[in-house]
This record gives sequence, structure tokens and C-alpha cells, in this order.
Amino acid sequence: MAIDIHAHAWTDAYLDLLQGYGKTDTATQRGLGAGVSDADMEARFELMDAAGITLQVLSVTPQSPHFTDREHAVRAARTANDLYADVVQRWPDRFRAFAALPFPHTDAALEELARALDELNMAGACTTTSVLGRSVADPAFEPVFAELDRRGSVLYVHPAGTGAESPLIAGHRLTWTIGAPVEDTVAVMHLILAGVPSRYPRLKVVISHLGGALPMVLARADNQYLWEAPDIPEKPSLAARRMWYDTVGHGHVPALWAAVESLGADRLVLGTDFPYQAGEQFLAATGYIRYSGLPDAQATAILDENATRLITL
Repeated sequence: MAIDIHAHAWTDAYLDLLQGYGKTDTATQRGLGAGVSDADMEARFELMDAAGITLQVLSVTPQSPHFTDREHAVRAARTANDLYADVVQRWPDRFRAFAALPFPHTDAALEELARALDELNMAGACTTTSVLGRSVADPAFEPVFAELDRRGSVLYVHPAGTGAESPLIAGHRLTWTIGAPVEDTVAVMHLILAGVPSRYPRLKVVISHLGGALPMVLARADNQYLWEAPDIPEKPSLAARRMWYDTVGHGHVPALWAAVESLGADRLVLGTDFPYQAGEQFLAATGYIRYSGLPDAQATAILDENATRLITL
């Protein structure tokens, strides 16, 4: 069973709600085929079947319900989660979903997390690499980590689309080209420096895009941390291998190999980034794993087995 951990869906009504609360990047999300109409779903299922994907786990990131106004954040999160619960109910053989949380309001996030997991039967929660400029590993969010750890559940982390808060990225038309993997890299290192993987061993953190640049800098992190961050509980490479990483790599086989050799094939789970990768790019999201030259057992684990250790079907 091929399970796609990294896929999105939303309606114009949901995007309108976010826009009304001040979100400024909703226009680029429209008209991409990420809707939930019968026509949108028929086209999506056709692609999924062609790629050999049985199930997608949906997340609203980066169109997340993160607002300074608590009521806005709560209403947007509940709207997103109710939408996803309806989608899963209508197509239970094709979808699961990660809950959207009304960050940065931790108390409200805990309330919505309980509703999403206990009443809506979601597969975990999702958030962005930063929340309104705050690190994903901000101590204020630790009660959510603790609750997910208690439940042995998933936290899926997706770029926020802020160019890592750097004008040298966002101000130079690089927000998604390199900004997204930079955000992945910063987020995973923030989690490692905060000791989250070791302190919450039952929490299943999933980082997008092969962990960004993490496979390339992991040895450097091991060599540098005693000088720069000597108080962390374990070597970065040990902490990194406690987490999981989706395979969205835009068909680049060397990047996939780097992630396998640095992080382990057993820590990689299939991702497509639908609808941003559609058509031939969508097919390549599974194809590049099948034809990467990885040993058959590793390719099979990444495509068909690892995700079943993350989520309850």
C-alpha cells in the first residue's frame, strides 16, 4: 500500500476565510486542482492510480490557521478540520488527514487537537516550520508535543513559505525555490537543538522535502555542535534518525540517495506535494524511487511499508 504523506486539499471558501483574516498568499493556491468537488477528485484519483498510490494523508499547510487573533485561528482551524473530516468520510479508502491547529494559541491548539483526534479520527497534526515568525520548537508549543507524544501520534512539519524570514530569500524571488528547503533545514535543527526528539520519543515528527539540506550538513552538525551548542542531549545525527522525512525531491535521485545514506531508508516516507507537483511530476514522485537504483527492499519500504508505522489505517 503506497501512502502519500505530503498532499494538500482546500476549498475556495476556506481560502476566502483565511484571506478575510489577512492572509496574503491565497491567490496562488487557487485553480490548481486541490478542490474537493467530484470533478477535482476524479482527476486526483486518476493520477493517484496511475502513480500506484492508494491513500493520501491531507494537510492544509502552508495555508494554516495561524493568526494572532485567537478567535480567527480557532475558527479557521475548525473549518479546515471539519472540511477534512468530511472528505475522509466521503472517500474513506483514499484519504486520511492531519489536523490543523490554531497556533500560536497553545491552549486552543490542545482543545482542537483533542477534538480532531478523538472525534474526527485524524491521523495526527500538522504545522509549519515557523509560526508567525516563531520557531516550530518554541517552548510555548511544548504542551502540544507532550500530548502528541502521550498519544504516540504524528506531527507533520511543512514550510511556512516565509523564506526563512530572510529578505535575501523572500526579497529575491526564492521563497519556494530554495526558501522551502532552507525552512525545513532550520526547523529540523531547531527541534534537534531543543531536544524534542529525545524528550518525546513517542512523538513521530515528519519533516518535508527529504529534510531540506539536512542530509548534506548532518556530519557538519555532529562536528560543530560541541563548539556551538554543547548543551543538547545527543548528537544531531542520532536525533535526526529519530524523525521521519518525506520523499518530495522533485525527481532528483542523488538527493534521494543522500537522504537514504544519511538518515536511513527506514525513516523515509512517500510524499508527492500534490497539487504543486501534478501530471508528469506527480508520476515522477513515485517513479524516481522505483527507478533510483536503490536496493529493492529499500525502495519497497519507502513506497509501501514505512508510512504504515506512522499512521493508523
